[in-house]
Parts: sequence; C-alpha cells; structure tokens
Amino acid sequence: MHAIISTTILLVLIMDPLGNLPVVMSILKHLEPKRRNIVLIREMIIALLIMVLFLIVGERTLAILNLKAETVSISGGIILFLIAIKMIFPDYKEENTKNKPKEPFLVPLAIPLVAGPSLLATLMLLSHQYSNQITSLSISLIIAWSITVTVLLLSGTFLKIIGERGVEALERLMGLILIMLSTQMLLDGISAWFKI
Repeated sequence: MHAIISTTILLVLIMDPLGNLPVVMSILKHLEPKRRNIVLIREMIIALLIMVLFLIVGERTLAILNLKAETVSISGGIILFLIAIKMIFPDYKEENTKNKPKEPFLVPLAIPLVAGPSLLATLMLLSHQYSNQITSLSISLIIAWSITVTVLLLSGTFLKIIGERGVEALERLMGLILIMLSTQMLLDGISAWFKI
C-alpha cells in the first residue's frame, strides 16, 4: 500500500496537472464547454493507453539493453531532478500552441503534456526496478491518471479560485517535493551500486 501511495504521488508530480492548467485552458478555450470536456477525456484516454504500453514493455526493453537496476535508479534520479528544476524555474511553456485554432488530437494534450518523455521514461524505469509489482504500478498509474483528469476537467474552476499566480506557486511546491524524491532515488542507486 505504501509503495502504491508513493508511486502515485511521484507520477502525479511528473504529470503536473496544476502546472498544465493554463496550457490546457489556452488550447481548449475556443471550444464549446461540452465539446471541451469530450476532447479532454478523449486525449486523456489516449495518454493512458500510451502510458500503460510503456509500463508493460518498459522492463523488457531495459532487459534487452542489458541495464542494471542500479544504473536505472541513478539515471531515474537524475531525470526526475531535471524535471523538478524545470518545474521550479520554468521557461514559458507551449507558447506556440496558443495560436492554433484547430481541435487538438494526440498532440499536444495527450503527448507531450500528460504522457511526456519524462513520464514515459519514468514508467520504463519503474517497470524495470519493480518488475514483480506491475499490478501495483498499474494501480498507481490509474490513480495518478484519474487525479490528473479530474484536475484538468475542473481547470476553469481551479484557475478562477487560485488564479495564475496560485498555479505557479503550487507548481514550484510540487517541484520541491519532486527534488526530494529524485535525490532519494539517486542515493538509493548509488548505495546499491557500492554494495555490489
């Protein structure tokens, strides 16, 4: 149970639903409210299918590449640390998507906004590290995905309540938590490496 909770938190932090709120709003603002929800749910289902695929084949892919668990843990810590730094010190993301009037399909909502390279890499790393716990990882993924979908469906309400500055502050807080998680993963990998 503890593993499911910690993995869920990790995945939610990487999916970063609160940080993605302004981007989602700008991409979908030209659609009718009902159509907006249909498009968002469709994109989130596509993202979930892609994430599940990476979770299932991730461990086999890393086995083919002959990577050790320690290497995976260290590289995972580094990847998460870089993601966290970007959350705390963001560039202005997805500026170029704001001027596109077309209804999004696959890009940019499903990929890379939710199922981005960092999340897919993390799923591969987790499936390698915990190859005997794929069911627990799947449960964590579905819970994290459900939280993300709920937050994004309530994007209009969230932005009205906390405002853009509030969203930015929450994203930086999530980044700080993710830095701690990534440091722990890195230290675990280094510790395991020296025990070989």
